[in-house]
Amino acid sequence: MIRYSNCFKEKVVQEVSGGNSISSVCRRYDIKNMSVVSKWLKQFGRNELLNTEIRVKMRSEDDKIKQLGAENKRLKIALADATLAKDVLETLIDVVDEHYLTDVKKIGQGLYLDKYDRRKPLLRKRNG
Repeated sequence: MIRYSNCFKEKVVQEVSGGNSISSVCRRYDIKNMSVVSKWLKQFGRNELLNTEIRVKMRSEDDKIKQLGAENKRLKIALADATLAKDVLETLIDVVDEHYLTDVKKIGQGLYLDKYDRRKPLLRKRNG
């Protein structure tokens, strides 16, 4: 661990106070971690020179974020339920097809009664 003298720390803080960025001062003096210089700025009472970000959020924004999160959760559950229902119905169709030797999907579309005899239409489509 490198120890810096108070004189050196003050010099670095003065350079940052003079308008140089923390990163450029760190490069100039080969200081590996910018948080060290930030700590010195706090130590010497120059907090205004720190790169701080202040974010103001309104209560309505928080409420909206919570509402959207709840809606997102509800929609994910609804999608999972719909996907499960679709899978169950497809499995049911496959079981019925095997048991009755038919093609229920095509019967539902009104094409053929029997998948093995394509000459027998189940339903005739109406013209007009």
